[in-house]
Amino acid sequence: MRTTTAKVTIIMGIITTMTDPALLRLLAWLSPVFPTGGFAYSAGLERAVADGVVRDTAGLKDWLETLLVYGSPWNDAVLFAESWRAANDADAIADLASLGEALAGSAERHRETMDQGRAFIAAARHWFGEDLPSALPLPVAVGRACGLGGIALEDGLAAYLHAFISAQLQAAIRLSVAGQDGAARLLAALEPAVGAAADKAAGSTIDDLGGYAYMAEIAAMRHETLQPRLFLS
Repeated sequence: MRTTTAKVTIIMGIITTMTDPALLRLLAWLSPVFPTGGFAYSAGLERAVADGVVRDTAGLKDWLETLLVYGSPWNDAVLFAESWRAANDADAIADLASLGEALAGSAERHRETMDQGRAFIAAARHWFGEDLPSALPLPVAVGRACGLGGIALEDGLAAYLHAFISAQLQAAIRLSVAGQDGAARLLAALEPAVGAAADKAAGSTIDDLGGYAYMAEIAAMRHETLQPRLFLS
């Protein structure tokens, strides 16, 4: 069981402290204003809305909860955890990067994770200099940065998944599925699901990769032909 305050994390009764610099790094790297370009992507949500699969906030909540358990965010969380553990092993990071690319089920998903990964690394070099490779999928890039930056795995995972959900809700506002108040209500309602996914991913291994959110994957593929559209995926 994990509870988090601004500076103290309690994991299975053991108290660990996140230093102020580590907390500030985590807040910066997963802030909506950190220049990864995430605002340009909907992860297939735009197609799901266009096809009538997601029509309202109730459907959006179901969609996002399913993704956290069975979809690409779950695989991202596993890759994040493995990259955090292998942060100082360049060869292992290269293997995880190749695996992350292979898991992208469509051209747009591949572009989404690679472009955001490159953008994240370019901005994160203000903390690391030139020590980070330039082309990593987003979860590998952020997971490794958190490992190198002294950020606890559970905190990094929770923040990463929370950032994904927040970006999806911002997309939903632009797609007129939810208003700002409705998005805030969903953010609160999805908090347990985000925490559960982060906790589970913290204990995961590569063997836990996989999912079956088929409708989401199909939506991501079909988005490539959607016209007009607001998002790149």
